[in-house]
Amino acid sequence: MKIGFIGLGNVGGKLASNLLNNNFDLMVFDKNHEILDQFKKRGSKIATSIEELVKKNDILITCLPSPEACKDVIEPPMGIAECINENQIWMEMSTTDEDQLKKHASLIESKNAIALEAPVSGGCHRAATGNISIFVGGKREGFEKALPVLSCLGRRILHVGDFGSASILKVITNYLATVHLVSLGEAWTVAKKSGLDLNKAFKGIAASSGNSFVHETESQVILNGSYNINFTMDLVEKDVGLFENVAKKLGIDLEISPLVLSIIKDAKDKYGSRAWSSMVVKRLEDKYETDFRAPGFPEELVDEEEKVIGYEI
Repeated sequence: MKIGFIGLGNVGGKLASNLLNNNFDLMVFDKNHEILDQFKKRGSKIATSIEELVKKNDILITCLPSPEACKDVIEPPMGIAECINENQIWMEMSTTDEDQLKKHASLIESKNAIALEAPVSGGCHRAATGNISIFVGGKREGFEKALPVLSCLGRRILHVGDFGSASILKVITNYLATVHLVSLGEAWTVAKKSGLDLNKAFKGIAASSGNSFVHETESQVILNGSYNINFTMDLVEKDVGLFENVAKKLGIDLEISPLVLSIIKDAKDKYGSRAWSSMVVKRLEDKYETDFRAPGFPEELVDEEEKVIGYEI
């Protein structure tokens, strides 16, 4: 099975690397020529255009940083939808706009090709090992055709339902993670100002009803001081914005989300759009002239779970 991959950023690059590690016949395309050179040295083929990538592969995977980038890569006259053929599979693996994705799916399906969305969740460290979770939206038969590839890219794979459903679930999970992250800033401020041993506080939270995936992962790089979660402010702002867009279309008046988004925007203004998203807690460190440092925590997260073949949940 020949796979074409477009978008070799943080998560995309790790997913594409997993395909190489699993001996798939891989061709890649990206604007960043330095990254392309790295993949070429590892044995990947390099496409000189989107058209070439489409012509020479069975499954076309995109993992793009924004709805705008997705539009450029998919839509005519230069995109995948212009040259895709019957029974080829296009699969978008980033977090992007549901309505735009549906438009792209219609373009793909008008050529009798298969459209799937497959956003991932669980952190870059799990994308690197193939242990990330994957939500899939699209027709069941398309999902089953793609499952051998998905099972190498992720551990827990959920077919959510029709096209669009996976994107909604993904923005919900990203929104919840962001709420947990923002609340951690206040929690660590109270813990530090109360004179608690932060190592013990970390263990106590992890063993309590206050625990979360975000605490178990992001608290570690916060306590280390690197904040390196491999996810940036602009991306978390985009994701919470996508959640708000979904709620607005449904006529749902949100209460917590607007406040969380304003906090994220303030942190982005202070530390830059490409700062690590976990630096949102630094707002309170700076405000109260303190820090949340504690010994023994890693500079960057490493997934220590053994890789197993992914399975449907």
